[in-house]
Amino acid sequence: MKSIESVNDFVIKFANVNGTGSASANSLFAKAIFRMGVPVSPKNIFPSNIQGLPTWYEVRVSDKGYLGRRGGVDIALSVNPQSMADDIREVEPGGYFIYDNTKPLDLRQHRNDISIIGLPLTRICNKEYDDPRQRQLFKNVIYVGALAALLDIDFKVLTGLVEDQFKGKKNLVLPNIHALELGHQYARANVECPISIRVEHSDMVGDKILLDGNEALGLGALYGGATVAAWYPITPSTSVVDAFEKYAKRVRIDPGTGRRNYAIVQGEDELAAIGMAIGASWNGSRAFTATSGPGVSLMSEFLGLAYFAEIPTVLFNVQRAGPSTGMPTRTQQSDVLACAYASHGDTKQVLLFPSTPKECFDFGAQAFDLAERLQTPIILMSDLDLGMNDNMSEPLSWDDERKYDRGKVMTEEELEAGTEFGRYLDVDGDAICYRTYPGTHPTRGSFFTRGTSRNEYAVYSENGEDYEANMLRLLRKWDTINEHVPAPVTVDCGHETDTAVLYFGTSEESSREALDYLAEEGIFMNAMRVRAFPFNSEVQQFIESHVQVFVIEQNRDAQLRTLLMAEFEFGPDILKSVLCFDGTPISARNIRKQIKKHLNGDNVLPLHRKASLSGVGETL
Repeated sequence: MKSIESVNDFVIKFANVNGTGSASANSLFAKAIFRMGVPVSPKNIFPSNIQGLPTWYEVRVSDKGYLGRRGGVDIALSVNPQSMADDIREVEPGGYFIYDNTKPLDLRQHRNDISIIGLPLTRICNKEYDDPRQRQLFKNVIYVGALAALLDIDFKVLTGLVEDQFKGKKNLVLPNIHALELGHQYARANVECPISIRVEHSDMVGDKILLDGNEALGLGALYGGATVAAWYPITPSTSVVDAFEKYAKRVRIDPGTGRRNYAIVQGEDELAAIGMAIGASWNGSRAFTATSGPGVSLMSEFLGLAYFAEIPTVLFNVQRAGPSTGMPTRTQQSDVLACAYASHGDTKQVLLFPSTPKECFDFGAQAFDLAERLQTPIILMSDLDLGMNDNMSEPLSWDDERKYDRGKVMTEEELEAGTEFGRYLDVDGDAICYRTYPGTHPTRGSFFTRGTSRNEYAVYSENGEDYEANMLRLLRKWDTINEHVPAPVTVDCGHETDTAVLYFGTSEESSREALDYLAEEGIFMNAMRVRAFPFNSEVQQFIESHVQVFVIEQNRDAQLRTLLMAEFEFGPDILKSVLCFDGTPISARNIRKQIKKHLNGDNVLPLHRKASLSGVGETL
């Protein structure tokens, strides 16, 4: 049997039991490799219960800088008997299966084409610790120490991480380092170390950081000037508001009085949350709410109000697998259509599609400028993969000279001077009207906001001409919005080609890697990453300049493709779907396989069925 030989290029998958503290230990492993200067991309794939079900933690290690899921597993470390049969089947030929051999491996699970390494983790813990909880927690740390020996990871980096993590808590530092040493010493004494897959120090990371998207969103909201967060807890968006609160406690404090200059209000449900955010925004505050798909469903009527009444509103949607409760702890990009046309009647909502924590920060701050400049809801579309997993990112930066864009706000002086004010009067021809903050002037400018039809002066009207004029102006405003949202990013493959791919959000990294795989086979494609809806003319021109464009997305119904066809009237012969909707992040191998099926003229599976997305199927 020939073992996989690689340095700084592999996929390792940890198979654990939910609620055992394994995620912290697995994160320690990923961060150690990151500190050695090697790019990593960890993915925590966990169930929605509190404890007891299988959970996995996949770490992509790539000196080439690939950060998406590759597909396939080179090393599986399994300490969960429930999933062990599946875990060993996932290992690539020539790979390694590492398991707790306190109990022998079922002979029916043996494979001759991989290396099987046993570590008596439970036996070591039973001998070393009397407390059952310590046995459970330190088992994870012990196998990280063993992996350091097997993969030749710098042990000092691991101990340094522990010291940083538990700084000032010597009662935690020494026991964790001891557990690392137990695993490291056992592996060196009983297994040939290192194995053929190794980690070496590198300089590929540079000044990059590891950060999850929700933390970046919370920080972006703070820098964007938000002072009000109205929310209702829901996975996977809860930590957005947690992050905002953490930073607001440090910097949103009046230096003179010590009082808080921010408000965080938990509503009784998502309806209340967005209602409070809209009310605070109407009153002049920069306010936001954060939710996921089920929350968007409940918020849609209020989103229609904000669209029709033209009230600045910011919503962070961290998408998960639906519909209904769906798989609440798995990732998807499946709220695109629900958000683009949120609410009944003729509505169009502005969507932003970040793909990195830095873009979560940048777009999160920019959303408040856009909301006030355009006087409409701005929905930022993240997902669980980006929001809850550590992602390697460019450092966050901020220009201290930057001024907030409050949009068209008429002042008391302007009103006092007799400037004509009509809340829905298009003065400048860009379909964006002037507004005032409540209380700006005692007799002029203030207005009631309601979701009923009105004329240009906000006077209630059921006159069809008034309604039609207002709706047409809102449609014209869509063209103005086009000029303000983030433009798409285009990648030219450097070869003449009539085929291309189009992707958005967290599909970017795996898509780019898949294009490299295809290029190695002589298949060259241009690429475009869409960063916002409405789509600007660049998107239309990009599609029109190719015979065939593959739209890569993580949902069943090809929602971005549907949106492109609706907005530009492209036919299905031009736009082809590459889909993944099993709840795990899309992989490069899966993308390559689906594109090659299309190009080879094979019958790809209909949209209502998923292609082979997991396990050995991804390695084809």
